[in-house]
Amino acid sequence: MTRKTRRITGVAFAAVCAAAVAAPALAAPATPMHGGGHGGHHWPWPVPSRYADLQILSFNDFHGNLEAPSGSSGRLQTGPATTDTTNVGGVEYLATHLKQARIGHKNTVTVAAGDMVGASPLLSAAFHDEPTVESLNTLGLDITAVGNHEFDEGYKELQRLQRGGCIDDGDGANNQNSCPAGRFKGADFQYLAANVVEKRTGRTILPSYAIKRFPNGARVGFIGMTLKDTPSIVTASGIAGLEFKDEVATANALVPKLKRQGVNAIVVLVHQGGTPPASTPYDYTCKGGGTLSADSPIIPIVKNLRPEIDMVISGHTHQPYVCAIPDSNGKPRLVTSASSFGRLYNDTEVRYDRWTQDLVRPTEADSRNNLVTRTVAADPAQTALIAKYKELVKTIASKIVGTISADVTKTQNVAGESQLGDLIADAQLADPSVVTGGQTPVIGFMNPGGIRADLTYANSPYGEPAGKVTFEEAFTVQPFNNYLVSMTLTGQQVYDVLNQQWAGANAGTAAKVLQVSKGFSYTHNGSSVVDGTVALNGTPIDKAASYRIVTNNFLSDGGDNFPAFRDGTGKYFGGLDIDAFANYLTGLEGQGGYTPGPLTRITKAP
Repeated sequence: MTRKTRRITGVAFAAVCAAAVAAPALAAPATPMHGGGHGGHHWPWPVPSRYADLQILSFNDFHGNLEAPSGSSGRLQTGPATTDTTNVGGVEYLATHLKQARIGHKNTVTVAAGDMVGASPLLSAAFHDEPTVESLNTLGLDITAVGNHEFDEGYKELQRLQRGGCIDDGDGANNQNSCPAGRFKGADFQYLAANVVEKRTGRTILPSYAIKRFPNGARVGFIGMTLKDTPSIVTASGIAGLEFKDEVATANALVPKLKRQGVNAIVVLVHQGGTPPASTPYDYTCKGGGTLSADSPIIPIVKNLRPEIDMVISGHTHQPYVCAIPDSNGKPRLVTSASSFGRLYNDTEVRYDRWTQDLVRPTEADSRNNLVTRTVAADPAQTALIAKYKELVKTIASKIVGTISADVTKTQNVAGESQLGDLIADAQLADPSVVTGGQTPVIGFMNPGGIRADLTYANSPYGEPAGKVTFEEAFTVQPFNNYLVSMTLTGQQVYDVLNQQWAGANAGTAAKVLQVSKGFSYTHNGSSVVDGTVALNGTPIDKAASYRIVTNNFLSDGGDNFPAFRDGTGKYFGGLDIDAFANYLTGLEGQGGYTPGPLTRITKAP
């Protein structure tokens, strides 16, 4: 029996409907027959307790963080003050914490709510996230929903991560290398994608649900989904031909399918989440009057799911919370989220009613988020896996690509401009791969959400002198391997793009202020662009004229709710954004490297 076979024993999967045969329900015993004298009778076997204890361990938004995250990404607030923090995370420690949590629990399952891969550190991303899948296999993950980042390299690649096999990627072309040490066998755990359907066939790209059979006879159905808005935040080419259906309608339609198989205990794993109050500690719960923000997308999902669904495990917002939200009958239903990057795991203790074959709904008191502290012993299998890939990645990671004279941060000023945003937009503008037919872009746009980390002057991961930037550091800033795309927009379309920073689905949210290249400037008032202030090299742009611009393929496809980019004409695909960034830094070496300049491209009207 293979290790994959051993792992999935006791878990049944289904794409649209399951073929599992329903087990008969355990009937409630009649009035007990007492043994002993007085003509009494007795059961020929011990009568099992009506209730069985189950443990559900969960986490979300791991993003391939095999090594302990650094800086603020590796800390969580542990007290009432924002300065009360603890260093947490690292899969070596997560594995140990989960093993310890399982002690004494024979009936346990480990599940996740999406974004296990994607936007990963180079240690995993350099190998198409194969190291993360191997790590999660060893970790004991049983089931996870897909998240939006599982589609970063397209849904076919997601299916490969599930099933195994290697990519013929030129043995390191584009700084990625599939199967560097041999065969990749795929995930032992099961990905679920209930609301992701191929338009051509009407079938889900991966199973819709899994039924976990516990040693004590309990059976629990897990439905897994990503957020329905995934198409607006991933590259369109990777999901061509797919439909992302409504989360509530999808889950509700699966409830009767599970119940027909005798599965009444149902948990939803959904890659959508909520937002607790600002500056709350890792163990935040809604007990005692607390609440999630009223505009949290998870709230209407939980409220409208069928009452038969017992619990929701959520993600996407990278927040920690344990809350009860009323269902359509007004009965509280538990919803949890365990932050991100493997810094927390959630432990929910539930009771299974053998008579009804259902869960006794867990409450906030039954569930707790736990810190992944680094004070426990590191898991040796995870340590060995990290060491293996750290050696394999050295050739790519340690290459010096440039020099900076000071920290270059993604922190935005009051107008929304950042040093790192300026640098990346300039790099895109300068990249020769997007020049076509003699047309050279004159404006560069970068989405702030694609800037994932700062460039730190003192950081020397390979012992290089301070200020030297390695490819690994550059990749950590831009980990998505997006392609650059040049296109032509009219001046009016440029205005449309800028105004979409505060319009449509971006209205009422934290502003997604696009970072722009040198020579381009404008003023906004916090809700729209001030007419006449949009200028190129000091000259107001002509709304009727045409301008060649460059951005990444994510924005080109209308990502982050910028549909005006879709109307660009003469689109031409260039190279990868990370290569443009690294090459730009290298090109500045003859000038002594890069020094951050003043933030004057975007201004906010008083």
